[in-house]
Amino acid sequence: MNNEELINVYGGGFSFTATWLNAIARTINTIMDIGRSVGTSLRMIFSGTKC
Repeated sequence: MNNEELINVYGGGFSFTATWLNAIARTINTIMDIGRSVGTSLRMIFSGTKC
């Protein structure tokens, strides 16, 4: 492909697609799950309860 054809190409790595949104949502959910686990562990340690 020459430079003129490359300029007219749409999409590729710079587009903000559903794949990116899904990856961001999964990352946020993972961080929140880790926070819940740590919070539960700390609460159980300080209250002296066990599973």
